[in-house]
Amino acid sequence: MRGPEPSGAEPPKLTGRETDVLARLPFYASQAEIARDVGISVNTVKTHLRSIYGKLGVQTRAEAVAKARALALLK
Repeated sequence: MRGPEPSGAEPPKLTGRETDVLARLPFYASQAEIARDVGISVNTVKTHLRSIYGKLGVQTRAEAVAKARALALLK
């Protein structure tokens, strides 16, 4: 796991699809539901989640949502 973000650091750059997947995490949608909503495969959702978690330096969905909110990536 990465260390804390330095204050004033820019939020990580997410792709459009990563942003689409991230936006559905607070609603506790399953990976299959996210795949259906976004129009991608479940395996692609898993790939995007790994990338999102890595960019945010987190390991769980709850941590990703909390960090994304703290970085103003989610409302």
